[in-house]
Amino acid sequence: MQTPTKGAYLAAELRLPTNWLDYTILGIYFVVVLGIGFAARRSVKTSLDFFLSGRSLPAWITGLAFISANLAATEILGMAANSAQYGAYTVHWYWIGAIPAMVFLGLVMMPFYYGSKVRSVPEMLLLRFDKWAHLLSSALFAFAAILIAGVNLYALAIVVEALLGWPQWVAIVVAGAFVLAYITLGGLSSAIYNEVLQFFVILAALIPLVVLGLKKVGGWDGLTDRLTAEHGANFTTAWGGTGIGSANPLGANWLTIVLGLGFVLSFGYWTTNFAEVQRALSAKNLSAAQRTPLIAAYPKIFIVFLVMIPGLVAAALIPGFGTADSGYQYNDAIPYLMEQLLPNGVLGIAVTGLLAAFMAGMAANVSSFNTVFTNDIWGRYVRTGRPDEYYVRFGRLITVIGVCASVGTAFLASSFSNIMSYLQTLFSFFNVPMFVVFIVGMFWKRASARSGFWGLLAGTVAAMVNYFWIYKQGIIDIPTDQGANFVSAIVGFVAGGVVMIAVSLFTTPKPAEELQGLVYGTTSPGMSEPPAVGDDAWYRRPALLGWGAVVLAAACYIPFSF
Repeated sequence: MQTPTKGAYLAAELRLPTNWLDYTILGIYFVVVLGIGFAARRSVKTSLDFFLSGRSLPAWITGLAFISANLAATEILGMAANSAQYGAYTVHWYWIGAIPAMVFLGLVMMPFYYGSKVRSVPEMLLLRFDKWAHLLSSALFAFAAILIAGVNLYALAIVVEALLGWPQWVAIVVAGAFVLAYITLGGLSSAIYNEVLQFFVILAALIPLVVLGLKKVGGWDGLTDRLTAEHGANFTTAWGGTGIGSANPLGANWLTIVLGLGFVLSFGYWTTNFAEVQRALSAKNLSAAQRTPLIAAYPKIFIVFLVMIPGLVAAALIPGFGTADSGYQYNDAIPYLMEQLLPNGVLGIAVTGLLAAFMAGMAANVSSFNTVFTNDIWGRYVRTGRPDEYYVRFGRLITVIGVCASVGTAFLASSFSNIMSYLQTLFSFFNVPMFVVFIVGMFWKRASARSGFWGLLAGTVAAMVNYFWIYKQGIIDIPTDQGANFVSAIVGFVAGGVVMIAVSLFTTPKPAEELQGLVYGTTSPGMSEPPAVGDDAWYRRPALLGWGAVVLAAACYIPFSF
């Protein structure tokens, strides 16, 4: 296994030959972003408007925002780095590591979220369990959101410094200021409408890179021939070498891929990460909320090609890409191809697309952070019963604090050559334990109020112990960071579930009447709202959309399985 170089910086040779045309495109983008913020400000009259867009947005808007919020450092630099390091195994993060969980969120969990009228994911734990589970989940989510926002901000800074020559502090201040401006002005509506714009800007940036990259290496056949000669046949397959006990570039077998990534990490992220769920909660009705992740699932199926192929091309063009001898890190894959392949004008669009991706990811986490901190921590336990306008003002203030805190956490990502590894580590710590608490509480009426807190705490601690002690101290040999993340996720899930069951057996369950609409098989008025006029069209049927996405994702595996 090749070892990546340390430190999340880009190679000095990647300075881009930008000119006035590229900077003009970038300037126009920033003007439009701020314009959307000012336009959205007019619609912010209540705290529900600021934090959840008044629950008034159509499904196609929330669906594109849902996927755009995920198109951040994880997707652009992180998945390209993943592909340069692990090859075609990257498809697992999409077809098994996203689509089933997104469909489960839309068909099974959104009726509980939307029907209960909660403003955040942690608030569901308050209704299902007690204030201790709610407070712990709110604190953990707020902390994780700031860490992840910091990843996007740091990644943006290192890209801008390397590509455009701006000092890191300038890039951090400029990007942070723009995200702060449009979220503070227009709240979630501003973030969502900007994310829709950013989705198309990101596509415009990545598509030319893929086309020109494939042309450079002689098409798909030329690419696979080069990679097979350099890395072996398994590098260009999805399941090759994943038998238990077999060696492969990913350092994981089919069992840890299916359970660790496909179930625990995937469902933990997509069903409990409020940065994503918040977009669905802003939809205008339950049907639109359910369709939000299902609409997003279709572009998610194909986005893998836009981020995987540049990583594979970089690995094919430079032998040993990502190792110290090559002079490049895995994170350099996209910037390297930009510097090598794109002419001015197109280069400006690509740089704008990268900035849009990082800003979308940061905005998603900052907007979810201000909602959870304001409603679930400050408004619930510190300053209760204040007028609605007080919480809007405080939400704007905590947005400023959140952006400043993100700057402080940004440099924690610097020890990871592959940003995706860092983010998956955070997900195994914070999202997986919350998922097990949700899933046990949702499907087991006997789960007691106290079990939520102890299950969440046990799962979080167990995942951290596995990663920092068992893996990092070499007690058990796990070949790669990603393999360790899969194992940590499984450990956190099992520990949380076992502790919840044990605590429930020795404590009193909640009364049945308090579980109405919170446990599977029970309903509340909001979960059974009548369909809106015209909602019988095939493309408005959640079940049809969901199963169609699953079948399409499964079919995509066929050409990568042999």
